[in-house]
Amino acid sequence: MSNVTTATVCLECDTEVAVSTEPELGDILSCRGCGQEHEVVEVTPAIRLDRAPEIEEDWGE
Repeated sequence: MSNVTTATVCLECDTEVAVSTEPELGDILSCRGCGQEHEVVEVTPAIRLDRAPEIEEDWGE
């Protein structure tokens, strides 16, 4: 795992969410404060997060 060098803020509880030195689009990050999952949607010029999409169960339908 990469060293953590930056942080951004949780969209739910304003707790800092740690981000690795080389985040990639689509990475999923979890908030340590509330457990909300965030998706990295932009990395330049600044890291921007959005709420991660809900994963639905696939029952073979």
